[in-house]
Amino acid sequence: MSFGTMDPNHAEVERQERGRARARGRGRGQQRQVISDEIRATVVHVVVHGRTMKEAGQLVQPNLSRFTVASIVRTFRRENRTERQQSIGGRRRLLTAEQETALVNMVIANNAITLREIQTRIIEDQEIFQGTNSISLSTIDRVIQQNHIRTKQLYRVPFERNSDRVKEQRFQYTMFEMDAMADPHEYIFIDEAGFNLTKRRKRGRNIIGHRAIIQVPGQRGGNITMCAAISNRGILHRHAVLRPYNTALLLQFLDQLHNNILQQEGEPGQPEQAQYVVIWDNVSFHRAALVRTWFNDHPRFLFLPEYSPFLNPIEEFFSAWRWRVYDCNPYTQHNLLEEMVNACEDISLESIQGRIRHTRGYFPRCLAREDIMCDVDEILWPDPDLRQDHADVDADADEPVYVLNLEVL
Repeated sequence: MSFGTMDPNHAEVERQERGRARARGRGRGQQRQVISDEIRATVVHVVVHGRTMKEAGQLVQPNLSRFTVASIVRTFRRENRTERQQSIGGRRRLLTAEQETALVNMVIANNAITLREIQTRIIEDQEIFQGTNSISLSTIDRVIQQNHIRTKQLYRVPFERNSDRVKEQRFQYTMFEMDAMADPHEYIFIDEAGFNLTKRRKRGRNIIGHRAIIQVPGQRGGNITMCAAISNRGILHRHAVLRPYNTALLLQFLDQLHNNILQQEGEPGQPEQAQYVVIWDNVSFHRAALVRTWFNDHPRFLFLPEYSPFLNPIEEFFSAWRWRVYDCNPYTQHNLLEEMVNACEDISLESIQGRIRHTRGYFPRCLAREDIMCDVDEILWPDPDLRQDHADVDADADEPVYVLNLEVL
């Protein structure tokens, strides 16, 4: 080995030795020695009476370093104290509990507010956030996260959805349905929905850094419009066309539906001479003069309240129907029609009846004329103690009787 170079292995050994030498002291992660106030006062007393730093450390406490003694004496001479200062744990909180509550209320009042808008309001509002001249976006985000607020997809609600006029329509609609429960009425829910080839799920999974890809047909193709009618008996009738629905097609659908109902009335177990009520939305061709004329000699019909699709169970029925079709990935219109028929047959009668019961769960809020923002459970039942979704079983009945809880009103 030459004199101008050093063996790398030898250098590594020397570095390890230096690390061990440093570790003999207070190593990394080892707690710092805490000196009580009584020992601090004793150390100062011994040093004042002529002892050296090293002697004072050995007399008071054997493990007390002379450097620690010097620090205690220096603090006494500068600040005239021997007590330890309380640990403040880093920086103080920028916002008080009341100010954090005000910040959270901003988000609750406006779900679309941004972090920069919150920052501007905090700096401008010196009445609540007094003394807060600056605050970072990361601090605001941390406070929001600590209060269990997360970024979500915005649910769009029309302004008119909870107007007094629409609330009154919901009230009258609910009263009509509840009054008709005592009579042998059968409610028929009708709606139209469009299907096409390019509809697929918008979210998927893949390795980080790679796109989630799904193959779809190059041509969208024409929309296939499906009109369907459901009731507590299941799917009464369905009809698909390769174009939008209009008044003429709707009249044909109603004629076929009427014939199907008349044929089913003669079957065993079906109600005889029942009064039928058709419920659908307010699309323009539902209110056409020819349609109103058709209902003069046929079952009654009832319009849903405006901006209230949650009162029509066929909306959820079509949603389940669509995804059953699209999960099969049809690639031609012929395949699409086949999958539409197959998916319709897969939907059970119990699921349809459950969706009808689910819409009636809104009746207490409609009767109370409350605001209904969306149809998710945490909005439908803000207080879980007021929820009654169990079945009261009658011993003489073949099926459970579901009771609507109106005590919340």
